[in-house]
Amino acid sequence: MRVGLLVTCLVDLVRPRIGIAAVKLLEEAGCEVVVPATQTCCGQPGWNSGDRASARLLAQKLIEEFEGCDHVVAPSGSCAGMVKVHFAELFPGEGDWLERAERLARKTYELTDFLVSVAGISRVPGEYTGTVTYHDSCSGLRELGVKRQPRALLAKMAGVRLTEMKDAETCCGFGGSFSVKFGEISAAMAQAKCERVHESGAGAVVLGDLGCILNIEGKLRRMGDDQTLVLHVAEMLTWER
Repeated sequence: MRVGLLVTCLVDLVRPRIGIAAVKLLEEAGCEVVVPATQTCCGQPGWNSGDRASARLLAQKLIEEFEGCDHVVAPSGSCAGMVKVHFAELFPGEGDWLERAERLARKTYELTDFLVSVAGISRVPGEYTGTVTYHDSCSGLRELGVKRQPRALLAKMAGVRLTEMKDAETCCGFGGSFSVKFGEISAAMAQAKCERVHESGAGAVVLGDLGCILNIEGKLRRMGDDQTLVLHVAEMLTWER
């Protein structure tokens, strides 16, 4: 099974080890992993800001780079959601391009969804020991239905005890440009999320989108918490003692 890894801009630029962890998990599931060297952005920032022209150009580029793969996987609900839910909206009534966008959408998955629903991974290599809580990132949850999948994978780790925080499905306040345009509201939402993390008593908060990681980790550190780990689920699932 030939799987194309859509690394995502944030992972590439901010925390590449998430991409490395994703490759490790996909290979553990028996996949041949392909990482197109020319890949850049999925076009989501342009799409969200109303710049359809730039989003369309990036979508065409991504389609050409990945359409030869059996599946496309992203360690991000928001980027996977852009391809799976919104790409076709960029090519209304355009025949060939619309068909290609729809075909790619059908084989695109968020990482944990792919590992559970398609690859059927039987074990994960991580060896973390401790209590963790899980934050459901908005796009993965609401666009793609990612909820049980990461929890099912965490359950395969003998040393992990999952304790659910209150309001796990509530937004952390990142929302891309939302956190810039509405800074005070975003900061209040991040504060509430971090309080829920503390209330859970977990030593680590795990989630599936790097934007949320940056927002939650940044707020925790500004609150004086330099102990709680904030990890992408792929990092946790490949954790080494």
